[in-house]
Amino acid sequence: MMSDPIADMLTRIRNALLVKRTTVEIPASKLKLEIARILKEEGYIEGYSLVEQQPFNVIQLELKYHGSRRERIPVISHLERVSKPGRRVYRKKVDLPRVRSGMGVAIVTTPKGVMTAQQARRERVGGEVLCVVW
Repeated sequence: MMSDPIADMLTRIRNALLVKRTTVEIPASKLKLEIARILKEEGYIEGYSLVEQQPFNVIQLELKYHGSRRERIPVISHLERVSKPGRRVYRKKVDLPRVRSGMGVAIVTTPKGVMTAQQARRERVGGEVLCVVW
C-alpha cells in the first residue's frame, strides 16, 4: 500500500529525468491527471496520455529536454512535494508561494480545482500546496 501517491509520481518523474528517459508511466488517478495537465500547460513536459490497461490505468508522461539528443538537459530541474500526509500545508490566497520569482510553479488544490498558485491568486482562492516545480 502506498501512503503518498503524489510523492510517488514526483519521484518517478525525478528518477526518469536522472536516467534521461523520454517517457515515464505512473498509476492513474484524477488528481495525478490534473497535475500532468498543469505540467503540460506550463511547458515542463511534452505531453501526457491516459493508457487504459489491466489491472489499472496508467498515465504516460512524455518528458521534455533542452539541447542536442546527445547531451539532453531536463526542463524540470527541481520537483518537491510540499504538503504531505503527515503535515498538510494550506495557504490563504495572499500567502500562496511565489516560486523562484515567477520562474517556477506551485501546484495548488483549491475548492475551484487544481491550478497553479498564480491562477489561484487570480481566482482569489487559497488551498493545499501540493508541490513546487522549477
